[in-house]
Amino acid sequence: MSVARQIVAYAIKHDSSDIHLEEDSQIAIRVNSDIQLVDKILGKNDMDQLLSELLDKEKLDQYNQTGDLDTSIGLDGLSRIRINAYIANEKRCLTLRILPDQLPKWQDLGLPKPFIELTTKHRGLVLCTGPTGSGKSTTLASFINCILETQKRHILTIEDPIEFEFNHSQNSIIHQREVKRDTKSFTSALKAALREDPDIIYIGEMRDLETIQLAITAAETGHLVLGTLHTSSAAKTVERIVDVFPADQQEQARLQVSTSLLGIMSQTLCKNNVGKRSLAYELLINTPAISNLVRERKVSQIYSQLQTGSKDGMNTLEQCLKDLIDSNIISLEEGLSKASNPKALINN
Repeated sequence: MSVARQIVAYAIKHDSSDIHLEEDSQIAIRVNSDIQLVDKILGKNDMDQLLSELLDKEKLDQYNQTGDLDTSIGLDGLSRIRINAYIANEKRCLTLRILPDQLPKWQDLGLPKPFIELTTKHRGLVLCTGPTGSGKSTTLASFINCILETQKRHILTIEDPIEFEFNHSQNSIIHQREVKRDTKSFTSALKAALREDPDIIYIGEMRDLETIQLAITAAETGHLVLGTLHTSSAAKTVERIVDVFPADQQEQARLQVSTSLLGIMSQTLCKNNVGKRSLAYELLINTPAISNLVRERKVSQIYSQLQTGSKDGMNTLEQCLKDLIDSNIISLEEGLSKASNPKALINN
C-alpha cells in the first residue's frame, strides 16, 4: 500500500478530519477537534514518496518553487483529500483535509428544512458562514446535491481547490471550475459565468470586493448564488459584505443586499457527549422586516428578529445550542464555549 493510502486509511479509521505531516516529525491527526500525535515519524524519504504520490510534476514544481500549494485529489476507495503544502522551519509540511467519499445528504447532516427549501429559489444570495473547519463546504455540497437530485438546473461552481466532485444527474447538469487550473481567478470566472447560462453559481469563497460585487450582481440578474464567508453570525455577515465596499458605495450595497439576500446559515461544530461532533447553527431567512433592518443600518437588531422568527424558520445560535444541551447532546460548557452571546444561552 502506498504511503498516502496508509496514512489516510489510518486517519479515516480513527475518525480524523485532518492530517498534519512534517518531515522528520511525528504524524498528527485531528479527532473531534483535538490534535492527537501518532507514534510514527515521517522521514524525509517518506515525504519524498508521499509528495510524488499526491502531486503531479506540474504541481510538485510549483510547490518547490513557491513553497505553497493548494489542491485536491481523490484516493479511490478511500476519500477525497484537500491538500495544503507549505514550508515551515525549512521543512516540508502537508495538511490534508479528509472529505467524505460519498456526497453528503442534508438529512444526514442535520440541516434545517427552511434552509434546504431555499434550493427551490431561482434568484438571490444564499450564504454559509463560520470558522475554518466548521463544515461550510459540506453544507453547501449537500445543498447542491439536493438540487441535482430534485430539479432541472445548470449548476456552475468556482472553487480553489475543488473539494467535492459532482456528476451530472438525470435531471441537472453541473460544471466545476478550479481556479488556476480551469480559470485564472474567481473574478474572471464569475464574469464569464454570466455568459455560460447557469441557474446556480457556487463561489468557493467570497474573498474580496470584486468577487462580492459580482456575486450580488449575479443574484440580482436571475441566478441563485451560493457562497461562503468566515463570519460568525448572520449580522456580522451582513456587516462584512457592506464594509468591504468603499464608504461612498455602502448605501447602495445595503440596498442591494437587502433585496438580493435569501438566507444566511452561520454554523459551528460542537464536541458532543458521545465523542463525535454535532452541528449548531444560526439561520436567517430574509423577510420584509430583516430587509428593512439591513437597508436602514439597523443590523444590530437582526439578532432579536432571529429570536422571534421561528415561524419563518429562523433561530439564533444560542437557541440551537440550548436545544442540544437540553437534549443532552452537548454539555453546557461546550455550548458556552461556542456561543456568540453566552449570556443569552444562560438566560434561556
